[in-house]
Amino acid sequence: MNIFKKITDFLKEVKIELNKVSWSTRQELIGSTVVVIAVTFIMAVFIGLIDIFLSHILRLVFR
Repeated sequence: MNIFKKITDFLKEVKIELNKVSWSTRQELIGSTVVVIAVTFIMAVFIGLIDIFLSHILRLVFR
């Protein structure tokens, strides 16, 4: 029975701590998601261009 008391105490503490969390609003969450997707896309394009550039350089070097 002691294990069940520990589990219930833990879950009560988790609930108390979750009530202290400052949750983002829907607009903040959408804005942050758009920023993450945009930065990821920009970085993917940048890394892709660098990869193409370095591939051409290596092709010229190893001809």
